[in-house]
Amino acid sequence: MTTDAACPLPLGSEVPDDEVLVDLLARAQTVAVVGASPNPARTSHRIAEWLMDHTDYEVYLVNPVAPADAEIRGHAFYSSLDDIPVDVDIVDVFRRSEHVPPVADEAIEAGAPILWMQLGVRHAEAAEKACNAGAVVVQNRCLKVEYARLSDRIAAAQD
Repeated sequence: MTTDAACPLPLGSEVPDDEVLVDLLARAQTVAVVGASPNPARTSHRIAEWLMDHTDYEVYLVNPVAPADAEIRGHAFYSSLDDIPVDVDIVDVFRRSEHVPPVADEAIEAGAPILWMQLGVRHAEAAEKACNAGAVVVQNRCLKVEYARLSDRIAAAQD
C-alpha cells in the first residue's frame, strides 16, 4: 500500500484529518497489533478481537514474550514485525510511549505506511522519524474507535 498523504500532520499534531484517515483505513489490508496480549482482560486483546470481528483486515499479533502456544481466535503471536510473512499496512502500537522508538524503527524497516499509536501513546521523535521515512503517523488515538466512528465513510470508499 502506498500513500500520497505521507506526513500530513503539522508539527505537534497527533492525528490526520478525517479525509486522510478514511482513505488510509479504506486502503489498508493488514494490521499488526504490537503489544497484543493473550490475556482477554487486556485492552490490546479486546481491540485485536474487535478488528478480527468488525473489519476485513488480516490481523497479526506481535508480542515477543507471549507463550509459544498463545493465540487469539486462531491467530498466533509473532516475536517481531520482521517475522510476519506479509507486508503490514498498519502497525498498531500498544506499548508504553518510551518503548515506541524501536517499534517505529521496525515499522520503518518493514516499510509499513501507517504507524498508529494507541490512546495515551505518543513519541514525538519516533513520529518524526517515521514521517520522514514516508509513513503516516497517528498518535494517542484508538484504532477501533476511529474505525467505528468513520465506518460508513470507510465502507463507501472501499466500494
